Amino acid sequence: MDEESRSRLRTAGLLLGTLLLATAFIAAYVGALHQPTPRDVPVGVVRGDQKAEAVLDAVRNQTDRIKAVGYADPGAAADGLATREVYAVLTSTAEGGLALATASAAAPAATDVVVQVLGTAARQAELPLRVTDDVPVAEADPRGLVPFYLAVGYVLGGYLASTVLGLAGGTTPRGPRRAALRLAALAAYSVVLGIVGAVVVGPVIGVWDHDLAGVAAAGALAVFAAAAAAAAVQGWLGLLGTGLVILLLVVLGNPGSGGIYAPEFLPAWLRGMHRWNVPGLATDLLKSVVYFDRRSTGWSVTGLALWCVLGAAGLLTAGVFRGRRAAARRSGRPASAPD
Repeated sequence: MDEESRSRLRTAGLLLGTLLLATAFIAAYVGALHQPTPRDVPVGVVRGDQKAEAVLDAVRNQTDRIKAVGYADPGAAADGLATREVYAVLTSTAEGGLALATASAAAPAATDVVVQVLGTAARQAELPLRVTDDVPVAEADPRGLVPFYLAVGYVLGGYLASTVLGLAGGTTPRGPRRAALRLAALAAYSVVLGIVGAVVVGPVIGVWDHDLAGVAAAGALAVFAAAAAAAAVQGWLGLLGTGLVILLLVVLGNPGSGGIYAPEFLPAWLRGMHRWNVPGLATDLLKSVVYFDRRSTGWSVTGLALWCVLGAAGLLTAGVFRGRRAAARRSGRPASAPD
């Protein structure tokens, strides 16, 4: 096959790849978001609080939209709300009614469902219901979407930086030293973008006026996780890896992040994705930093750190096993020669 035929075949393959990615994008976004249906939205209750438990039991017998999560005492239930284990906590009051403490910052749509369902149940039981929002969204973030949009920007910046460096110096670094230099460049870029994103959302636009350092640190971690993961995949798979990165971080990552709709509103196949995919982890981390108790950052930080470590290791090994062979082919020297 001559060079022109190979070029045409390569172009056709790339067009087919973009067609498949676009089709997957449409299917994922429309399939996941066209008809969000809440199911098993967790609501906390103290074990032994008979009135509150009875109302939640009655609701559960009528619908699967709400799921009760039992706690040993009121302090544990309050901690569950502060660390994003539940969207609300239902308790009985000394006056004979019910109190519902919500956390709209976790997901306003989810707390709306809880208030609606339990409000109806309380009226049917002829019990007064007092609703409070213990963790409200910022006035400039009424639907709680800013953490998601900020996470999308961080993740986008991360994998675009990796792609640009891959185009400039080859998707596979020629040896571990160059792979390490690329990781260092991505780390520096991540710190800068983390700070820039925090400043834009905070002082410039004025969504939040607190936790600037926390947002910047969370952003830097998210950017580097996306960049390192993308660099590793591209280092091993070349141009094909870029398509896989887009599939993982954009096509599946954004709708499965729980940022547009809470995980309990998504189809079953997407519900757990926010627990391991970079956009979901980044969204959860930013929500925790800005709105919630820092104890709720544990898994998000751990998950993103794992992506950073795996991505860095993947790129370094790609430089060792693929980069040296590619460099050797170009130079005619043995693949085992030092970089």
